[in-house]
Amino acid sequence: MAVYTSVSSAELSAWLARYSAGALKQLKPIASGIENTNYFVTTEHRALVLTLYERLPQEDLPFYLNLTAHLANEGVRVAAPLADRSGALFSTLNGKPACLVERLHGEANMQPTAMHCAVIGGELARMHIAAARYRPRLANSRGPAWMLNTSRAVRPYLNVEQNTLLAQEMDFQRKAREARGDKLPVGAIHADLFRDNALFDADTLSGIIDFGFAATDSFVYDLAITINDWCIDDADTQFKPEHYRALMDAYLAVRPLSAIELEEWPAMLRLGALRFWLSRLYDFHLPRPSELVLAKDPAHFERMLRARLLSFAVTP
Repeated sequence: MAVYTSVSSAELSAWLARYSAGALKQLKPIASGIENTNYFVTTEHRALVLTLYERLPQEDLPFYLNLTAHLANEGVRVAAPLADRSGALFSTLNGKPACLVERLHGEANMQPTAMHCAVIGGELARMHIAAARYRPRLANSRGPAWMLNTSRAVRPYLNVEQNTLLAQEMDFQRKAREARGDKLPVGAIHADLFRDNALFDADTLSGIIDFGFAATDSFVYDLAITINDWCIDDADTQFKPEHYRALMDAYLAVRPLSAIELEEWPAMLRLGALRFWLSRLYDFHLPRPSELVLAKDPAHFERMLRARLLSFAVTP
C-alpha cells in the first residue's frame, strides 16, 4: 500500500470513464504498507480505493478479485471489487493492472480488545467456510520455494546467531511439511490478516481488506498468521491469554479444527512467524525505490519466531 506508480487526477479521470462512478472529486495517496500502490478515490457517487498491482502477475488477478467478489456474495464482510461497464474487475492504468474496490467505513484498530479478537476469529472462520466453496486455485507465492530463495538472499545480512536460527527453522518446516503431506484442509486464504487489514467502525467490523497475498493454502496456517498478530503483546510477541482465547473460541465455534490441524498448530504458529520474518528481512535489506514506503522492522518477527519455539504448550 505504498506509492510506486504515480497517478495524476487527469490520468485517473480518463481511466474512470469506463466506470459508472461519476466524475473524480478527490485523489489521495495511501502511504502505509509495502506491496502495492493505493489511493483513496472519491467520485460524485462513490467512495473507493484504487489499487495498482506492482508485483502480482496480471494473469493471477482474477483469482484475487473473483475471490473477494465470491466472499462478498457469501456474506463475508470484505471490500467488494467494482466492475466496469464491460463487467471487467481490472484493467491497465499507467502500465499496471488496476482495480477499484468499495471504501469501507472505519479504521484499523491497532490496540484491539478481546472483543475485537473474537469478532475477527468468527469472521475468519466464516471466510474459510465460504472459501472452501471457491473453486479456482492459486499456488502461494510466499510458499516453500519463495521462503528458500528469500532465506538465501537475506543470509549475508544476518549475524551468526540469526543465520543459525533461520537454518534450523527452515529445516524444521521442511521436515514438518514432508511428514504431514497434503492432509491439511486447504482453500483460498487471506494470508495477511493483520490488524491493519481489518476496518472497524467503532466496535463493528466494517470489513477485511487487502487480499493481495491470497492463495490456496491451509486454513490453519491462515489462522496462525492472524492470531500471531491480533493476540500478542507487541513488546515481546507473547500471547495475551484473554485475546488468544477470545479469537480461538470464536473461530472454533464456527469452524472446528480437524485432528491434523490440531496436531500441526504449533508448527503453523512458527511458520507464520518465519514467513513474515523473511519478507521483512528482504524488504529491509533489499528495498525497492518508491515515493512513499515504510519498511517494517524485521526484529519483531525474529522475536516472535523465538517465542513460538516455546509455544508447544499453546493449544487451540
